[in-house]
Amino acid sequence: MSSTYGTLFKISTFGESHGAGIGVIIDGCPAGLTFDTDFIQHDLDRRKPGQSRITTQRREADEFEVLSGVFEGVTQGTPIALVIRNTDQRSKDYGHIAQQFRPSHADYTYQAKYGTRDYRGGGRSSARETAARVAAGAVAKLLLQGQGVHVQAYVSQVGKLKLEKSYADMDLAVAEENAVRCPDPETAEHMFALIDDTRKKGDSIGGVVDCVITGVPAGWGEPVFDKLHAELGKAMLSINAVKGFEYGSGFAGAEQYGSEHNDEFYTDETGRVRTRTNQSGGIQGGISNGETIYFRTAFKPVATIMQDQDSVDSDGNAVIVSGKGRHDPCVVPRAVPIVEAMAALVLADMWLRSRGSKV
Repeated sequence: MSSTYGTLFKISTFGESHGAGIGVIIDGCPAGLTFDTDFIQHDLDRRKPGQSRITTQRREADEFEVLSGVFEGVTQGTPIALVIRNTDQRSKDYGHIAQQFRPSHADYTYQAKYGTRDYRGGGRSSARETAARVAAGAVAKLLLQGQGVHVQAYVSQVGKLKLEKSYADMDLAVAEENAVRCPDPETAEHMFALIDDTRKKGDSIGGVVDCVITGVPAGWGEPVFDKLHAELGKAMLSINAVKGFEYGSGFAGAEQYGSEHNDEFYTDETGRVRTRTNQSGGIQGGISNGETIYFRTAFKPVATIMQDQDSVDSDGNAVIVSGKGRHDPCVVPRAVPIVEAMAALVLADMWLRSRGSKV
């Protein structure tokens, strides 16, 4: 099982939803970075369960411990090991599905691949694993801050309810002022009501998280197979429940003529090469062009719902699976810091790789 991502800035996550804890080893973080524990904990707090009535009511503090790689508040250039203890497991909630395959979960595929599975909360396939990514992503963000790079994600859609405004027309910081993490307060209220109504029905609903990255200079990314947008897509699609990724004009670009879609170059007053439009989403030829990078990530409805569903057991017998446990009716509010974390990990790796591409 591959639990490692990155080339120079590399992470390996470990742990299960109902095990003793989860964690991450970060390899390749340069020495001398101020290790801001408050900043890292803040990002973990944004992802942790129990934030409001529209998120899972599992109660985890998600406080992290540093086991190695940091001395007197500064990274040492050696592997950084972080661990987050699990404290609120209710494994008995999952005893009924020990031999049953929950619809749209990884139960069957894990059993088919490994011949065994940890059914407690999904084990390794649980979204609880993403807390480790968020911790590592926060370290990557600290590294990127020194390069003037900022990563901001927000919820742009819940079900069929869409935020129609462009990221350029909103104050994205406002997203952190409501439980949905949508930067438009009025739309956020409607989204909250939709998620809450879905929760009361024992159902779940999907949504979309947009991400905007500023400050990336021209030249980050590798041509051909390690294109910057390809790595961002891989990173996003590695997140639980993600079903789609598009950057720049995305699928809408398929409806346009080249004369409409092309981003014309010009030189601004500082002598910097810019583009008049940004259909490319800040990336051309797999390499950043210095403009704002933006992309969208689509999340399916959470697979566990509080309704009976038809399925089969490990012997192939027809069964009725009853939804139990504590789950999000909509994953996107808590997915915002996860999207940011994975984007930051990609960019930190690409920054380190770009430093050796020219003299």
